[in-house]
Amino acid sequence: MDPWSYEPARDLDLPPIERAKSLRRESGLLSTAGHLAWWLTTKAFFATYHRLSVAAAGPLPHEPPFVMIANHASHLDAPVLASVLPCRLCDRVFPVAAGDVFFDTPAMSLFSATLLNALPMWRKNCGPQALKDLRRRLVDEPCGLILFPEGARSRDGSLRPFKAGLGMLIAGTAVPVIPCHLDGAFRAFPPEARWPRPRRIRLKIGSPLVFDSVPNAREGWEHVTNEAHAAVCRLAGIAPG
Repeated sequence: MDPWSYEPARDLDLPPIERAKSLRRESGLLSTAGHLAWWLTTKAFFATYHRLSVAAAGPLPHEPPFVMIANHASHLDAPVLASVLPCRLCDRVFPVAAGDVFFDTPAMSLFSATLLNALPMWRKNCGPQALKDLRRRLVDEPCGLILFPEGARSRDGSLRPFKAGLGMLIAGTAVPVIPCHLDGAFRAFPPEARWPRPRRIRLKIGSPLVFDSVPNAREGWEHVTNEAHAAVCRLAGIAPG
């Protein structure tokens, strides 16, 4: 039997606001309660207010690591994807959110960390080190990530090209990518709306994609991006553009 050893939390030395913004953030008792309360609330909200329906090609992930990707049309997208996962994963699944939107003030940072369990990605100065940190956490911890490879919300509801960050995150790993498509989220909460409208949302979940044999280099990143984009297009019923 291996001897017991104590390992302090990786974010133990950080002040509260910096801990909320950190990619090293770990859950405590308060945040775990917050994540569970948010999961229960959003699950009920989407089932009743938006009549959420889910069509999956296979069983949803039971354990990390995995990456869920989808088209990005509204602020409802990440909570919808998280709500269909098992509640026991609410501490181990992290939506990757725009730092300049969800972590721009101390209050928003605490809300995003304590309830959404989001990790920030700073779009204006996102360097390769941030993606390396996410990749390391995804594989070594392991954890689940929810992200939107378009990089920003669509302003007209259409699916836009994917950025290479997804490839940099998972190329050459055995981490499955779960392609998804959300229909109705844009109509339910368009950019100009201040509150979600009672529109029906439909979620399609495709078969996992694995890119363990793809090189972790530019050509591999492009391959991951193209294949993932094509998978989401198929779920949307449109031709890849």
